[in-house]
Amino acid sequence: MPSLKDLKNRIESVKSTRKITKAMQMVAAAKLRRAQEAAEQSRPYTERFNAVMAGLSASVGGSDSAPKLLSGTGSDKVQLLIVMTSERGLCGGFNSNIAKLARTHAQKLMAAGKEVKILTVGKKGRDQMKRDYGKFYIGHVDMTEVKRVGYADAQGIAKDVLARFDASEFDVATLFYAKFVNVVTQIPTAQQIIPAQFDAPEGDATSELFDYEPSEEAVLADLLPRGVATQIFAALLENGASEQGSRMSAMDNATRNAGEMIDKLTIQYNRSRQAVITNELIEIISGAEAL
Repeated sequence: MPSLKDLKNRIESVKSTRKITKAMQMVAAAKLRRAQEAAEQSRPYTERFNAVMAGLSASVGGSDSAPKLLSGTGSDKVQLLIVMTSERGLCGGFNSNIAKLARTHAQKLMAAGKEVKILTVGKKGRDQMKRDYGKFYIGHVDMTEVKRVGYADAQGIAKDVLARFDASEFDVATLFYAKFVNVVTQIPTAQQIIPAQFDAPEGDATSELFDYEPSEEAVLADLLPRGVATQIFAALLENGASEQGSRMSAMDNATRNAGEMIDKLTIQYNRSRQAVITNELIEIISGAEAL
């Protein structure tokens, strides 16, 4: 049975931990507001861009002059998985859920006889994916020094991916990230970005409203690389909001659990202290009677 001193030290230790988790929860709440605003503000642009690209893709997708980023290489033998996670932990199942989705996808591809290559963005995803799929790992994008995600960061990742595609290192690229819904819900998502796939909203008639110059093929050839960067940027913003939401929820749970543990330890401490006092009184009374 632990002594009174041990119980007291443990209570103080848990109280210190609770202060830390409460502070982390408040910091995550402040960061979440900015990250959520950034993610939500990017969605209208991304949706409109995808609608325009969907109309163009539908017009030229079946022609021989369609850009390679749209038509693909004609094969799906080599698959590139771009796994986007956070640089830091203590955010619940955020990183694990994304890595789990990527591992499941990789297993299905390998079972179908496909070759898998893995590119990671974020240290936590790299650590998890390298543990099981180290031999398929081809690169990592370090975001440690990035304080606030910008479009330039997405462009850097897109240039790396496009350079690998131009060098015929892979046929299909799939992006893995978490889509932000709210503080307690973040949905792990797999999105194919090469060959490009664009879903237009139902009833959208964007492609019928405009004539494109010099040609739809030329416009697509110029916009498709930007489309890859746009999709990566949107995923980075969704990931940023999801990370902070998951961290806020995890730290809130940790703070409540610490409070419950402090209550239990305090009860145990009081009972032990009462037992010690009772034993001392019994010893005093027994000694007085012996005299």
